[in-house]
Amino acid sequence: MVMGPTVGLVLADLGADVIKVEPIGGDKTRRLKGSGSGYFAMYNRNKKSICLDLKSERGKEVAKKLIADADVFVENFRPGALDKLGFGYADLSADNEKLIYCSEKGFLAGPYEKRTALDEVAQMMGGLAYMTGPPGRPLRAGASVIDVTGGMFGAIAVLAALRERDVTGKGQQVQASLYETTAFLVGQHMAQYGVTGTPAAPMPARISAWAVYDVFDAKDGEKVFVGVVTDGQWTKFCEAFGLDDWAKDESLAINNERVARRDEVIPRLRELFLTYDKSTLMEKLETIGLPFAPIAKPEDLFEDPHLNAKGGLLEMELPEGNRIKLPALPVQMGSGRPGLRNSPPKPGANTADIMRELGYSEQDIQDAMATGYAGSDE
Repeated sequence: MVMGPTVGLVLADLGADVIKVEPIGGDKTRRLKGSGSGYFAMYNRNKKSICLDLKSERGKEVAKKLIADADVFVENFRPGALDKLGFGYADLSADNEKLIYCSEKGFLAGPYEKRTALDEVAQMMGGLAYMTGPPGRPLRAGASVIDVTGGMFGAIAVLAALRERDVTGKGQQVQASLYETTAFLVGQHMAQYGVTGTPAAPMPARISAWAVYDVFDAKDGEKVFVGVVTDGQWTKFCEAFGLDDWAKDESLAINNERVARRDEVIPRLRELFLTYDKSTLMEKLETIGLPFAPIAKPEDLFEDPHLNAKGGLLEMELPEGNRIKLPALPVQMGSGRPGLRNSPPKPGANTADIMRELGYSEQDIQDAMATGYAGSDE
C-alpha cells in the first residue's frame, strides 16, 4: 500500500517511466478509508496505470512482455506470492538478465522472513514505538515512517544496482524491509546503550542532550519549540532576552553544566516565554538564529509560504476529479526540484497505450477489454 509504491514514487519523481500494474478495477488502496484514504494520492503520481488479470494466462502474457524490456521490477507482496504466479526473480530474470528486481518485504533473510508484517508491526518489534510513547505506553509514530523509509532504501538499492549493471551488464535482486529499516532508525539508541551502558529512555522521558530543547507555551495559547544547542547560541540567547545574570554566570557557559541545572533553567524560561505571543517570540528567535518551530498540523502545510515558494508542493488532479497540493520529493537537483509530469492515474488509464507500445493490435486490445484480462476506467 505504501512501501512498494514509495519505491516507484521516488524513481518516477526522478524521471523514470514507471508503470503501476493493477488488478482489474484498480488497486484496493484507491478505496481505503480513514487513515489510509490518502495513500494512493500521495504515493502514485508521475506513474502510468495498466490493469491486468495476472491470474489469467493472457494477462500474464501482457505483463511478461512489459517486463521483458524493463529496467526495474518492484514488488511488495508477501514471500512466495509472486513465485506462484510465475513472477518470481528466477522466472523474470531468465527472460531479462538485465532486470533489477526489487522486493519490498517485512523482513530480510532470517528466522522471521516468512512472517507477515506491517509498518506498525515493525515499529512495535523494532523499538520505535517504545521510544516514541511515554514509559509503558508504546506509540506508533504519526506517519507511515517505516513504509516510506523502507521504500527509500529500496530505491537506493535499485539505483546502486543500476550503476553496478553499467559495469557488469547484469541485473540482480535487491531487497529492503520494514523490520531492518526500523532497526536502522533506532540504531542511534542502540549505540547510546553501547556507549553509556544505560538503555535509552523513551523520548518523552529522555534526558535531553541540551538544557533548552523543549516545547513552550506562548501567551496567546500557542506553542513553540525552542532549542539552544551550542554554547555560542546560549550567549546570544541570554543577551537577546535580557538574561544578564545567566550571561555572566560562568557555571552556565558550558552545555553539560546547563543540563545539570535544567530544573532551574526551564521553569524560568516557561514564565519568560509566556510574556510573548507566538509570532513575536518566533521573530525574535529567528533574528538570533536559534532553532525554533511552531507546532503545525499536517493541514497547515498547504498554506506554508516556504513550501509554496519554490516547488515544495505539487498541485495535481486526483482520479476523483478534485485538486490537491502534495509534497514534492524532498531533494533539489541543480537549481530545481523534481516536479509533476502526471497526476495519479485512474485505474488502467494507460492500458491501451501500453499494449499498443508492446505491439498489440487494436483488435487485440478490444478483445482484452471484452474478455476482462485487461481493463481501463478511461
